[in-house]
Order: sequence, then structure tokens, then C-alpha cells
Amino acid sequence: MNILSDRINKLSESETLAMTQKSRELQAQGHDVINLSIGEPDFNTPDVVKEYAKKAIDDNYTHYTPVSGYLDLRQAICAKFKRDNNLDFKPDQIVVSNGAKQSLANVVMSLINPGDEIIVPAPYWVSYKEIIKLADGSPIYITATVDQDFKVTAAQIEAAITPKTKLLMFSSPCNPTGSVYTKEELKSIAEVIAKHPNIFILADEIYEHINFVGKHESIAQFEFIKDKVITVNGVSKGFAMTGWRIGFIGAPSIIAKACDKLQGQITSAPSSIAQRATIKALECNPNETKAMIDMVAAFRERRDLLLDLLKDIPGLKTNTPAGAFYVFPDISYYFGKTDGTFVINNADDLCTYIINKVYVALVSGGAFGSPDCMRISYATSKDRLIEAVKRIKMALAELK
Repeated sequence: MNILSDRINKLSESETLAMTQKSRELQAQGHDVINLSIGEPDFNTPDVVKEYAKKAIDDNYTHYTPVSGYLDLRQAICAKFKRDNNLDFKPDQIVVSNGAKQSLANVVMSLINPGDEIIVPAPYWVSYKEIIKLADGSPIYITATVDQDFKVTAAQIEAAITPKTKLLMFSSPCNPTGSVYTKEELKSIAEVIAKHPNIFILADEIYEHINFVGKHESIAQFEFIKDKVITVNGVSKGFAMTGWRIGFIGAPSIIAKACDKLQGQITSAPSSIAQRATIKALECNPNETKAMIDMVAAFRERRDLLLDLLKDIPGLKTNTPAGAFYVFPDISYYFGKTDGTFVINNADDLCTYIINKVYVALVSGGAFGSPDCMRISYATSKDRLIEAVKRIKMALAELK
């Protein structure tokens, strides 16, 4: 007898979390594991934010809050959207959630009926497909390769639209590729979606502040499409606040109210203390805050170092990521090769081979809808990156 629901049985475990767990198990056995699978800045939350959280405890911000978050936090989010993105929202269009992942899930669950189609450019973040499963939606994947800088075109999106299409869901800067859509690329996509009154856009901008090309561009900036865009953001990546669990949306009022209704029956609001800390974080202008400027500069240096190191490994094909903290090389050159005992059939096999052989944890591109690639996170020190690539190179050299 199957005691679990069909809903949970069809849900897959997060491949990124699974690799992190594998790393911990090997570390517990005494191995020196270099974990390049995790999507978390290796920096600490800015001191000014931590001090504000401590003050919030002393000031007794320890009670229930409105489901969508404190009013002054939602006002701060509105101010952030205006300052950083030139987007105009009112507080009742903001919903604060337990991380951007919950924000994404709230929107999909509020919009999608069984059989509705969601266009998802691939590579995509690992949880997109599982969230869509929970909503009984039908994902329609469109693929961009490394030769396209992993960015789909407006023409590709237009070709994927059917009468069942309800949503376009994508991230920029992108996890897992680090690719960033330009203003012109976003405008061309917006013009396609604007032709279809029943399609919304879910824009995941959680990596907004880790951007190496200048100003971040939001697809909601275009007047002709802004009422059909739900913008998701948060403080996990840009402010090194992953454990605080704060994400948020700026959305048309009807969608914001729906997300509030759903969240009110599942989790209610996120931690009151984390909300107070987020107010202080959002007051920090990313272009003027030293901790954020230094973090982005460090990530840029690591990106350049990693790309330079990877050039010495035969067969890897990379682009130059413009944001986030990942490199996503095409590794298909190694498919069919073997070290004499283990055959590499796909990216899953290659990542398994590498962690077992040289104790470097990576994530297969299959988790992100791109089975020819693997994701390398450079959210670690330069010394560890150098050692990791040295080990990877050694392991791959044994494949013939």
C-alpha cells in the first residue's frame, strides 16, 4: 500500500541540496571536500543589518505580523523598487515571504490550473519544474545553449506560445548560468507577451545585485507590460542573508492578494526579526554600501580566475557569465569516455565521478534542464577554487 500522496511521490528531491548532503557525508568520513555545489554567498550579513535585528529583539518585535509583512517593510520594498528598478508599487502590491522560493511558489499556485502551460527557458533554476508539478501545470521548456550565452530569444518564446500558455517564468541574472538579459532583449520578450492578454511574466531577480555589467534591467520597466509582470526578489544573495529567509514580490494587486490569501493558510508571515533586519538592508544603496560593493568585486575576481583556470582543461566550453556566482560549462566532450572502470554517459555520471574521485562537489546540468553542462559555484575562496580546478583537471585527464 502506498501511504504517501501522488503529489509528494511525483516531487523530486532538490539536486543541489542532494549534492550538498553528499558533501557533508564525505566530510564526516574525513575527506577534504570542496563544495562548489551550493548557491550561497560565503560572506556574512552586513553588521549594520545584524545590529538592527538585535535592536528589534530588544524592542519586542516578537509577535505575529501581517501575513504580507510589516507595513513599514513593504514601504521599504516599494522604495527599493523605485530606487533600483524605477518600478512603482504600493504596499498592498507587496507580499513578503519565507524566501524567494516561497514567493515563486505562491505565484505559481495562485495563477496555474491543471493543464495550464508555463514557458520555462532552459537552463532554469532547479525548483521551477518541481513548483510547476505541485500546481499540476505543464512546463514547456525552450533551450538556449552556451553559444547563445544561455539566453532564449523572443522568437523562441513566441514559437512556444499556445492557447494554454498562462505564464513565462525565468531568472536574470540567471541561476545556473549567470547570464543577464539586456534591456533590448527584455523589451523584445515583453513585446511578444504583450500580444497575449492571458499570459503573465514571473521575473526572478534574486541575483539582481550580483551583476558585473552595470545597471540591472527589470522586464516590468516597460509600461505596456508592467501590469502583467510579477517581480520576485529578496535579500538572500545580494545582502548575504540566506538564513534570514526573506523574499518578496511586487505584483498586480489581484495577484498580491491571492498570494497573501495562500500564504495565510500555509505559513503566515516570515520571522518578525528577519523582517525588521530587512528594512535596514533595503535602506542600503547597493551602489554606495561598501560591504556589497566589496562582495561583488570579489565575485568578479573569482569568476575571472575560474574562467582562466578552466581554459587549461580540454573539452570544456564556457561563456562569460555577467552575474550571479556560477559558471556553467558544456562538458559533453567527456560523454562516452571512461577511466577503465566507470563510464561517463552524461553530466550526472561526470559529477558523480568527480566527487568520488577527487572530492569536488558540482551539480549536473540535468538538474537545470541542460544535460550537457554542469554548474560550478565560485562562492568560495580563491585558494579553494584553484585547488578544486586542479583536482577536476586531474580527474578528467584519466578519462579516455
